[in-house]
Amino acid sequence: MAATPLVAGIAVAAAAVGTRSLIQAWRAFKARPIVPRARRFYPGGFQPEMTRREAALILGVREHAAIEKIREAHRKVMVANHPDAGGSHYLASKINQAKDLLTGNTKPSSSAF
Repeated sequence: MAATPLVAGIAVAAAAVGTRSLIQAWRAFKARPIVPRARRFYPGGFQPEMTRREAALILGVREHAAIEKIREAHRKVMVANHPDAGGSHYLASKINQAKDLLTGNTKPSSSAF
């Protein structure tokens, strides 16, 4: 019965090699660069009259999202497209119009573009 210690030794060696491989894979996984998730934004092509669907697509929220979610999304999109930071006045007006439409703040349409 000399084969039993040999089989046990091979099993221990295989477990050690497997564990080492898992540790190396975990370290490689933790060391990878953090890549932000790509988020799809509304590509544009605005309708003549903005709908709730289009407003939700512009802000990246659902049509019936909570007002806090709408305000948070508006803030994020506006920071990225603010005219003072090199953004477009037209896009800023569309972003504001989308927020107003979704929150229920109806203002007279003053689109000069």
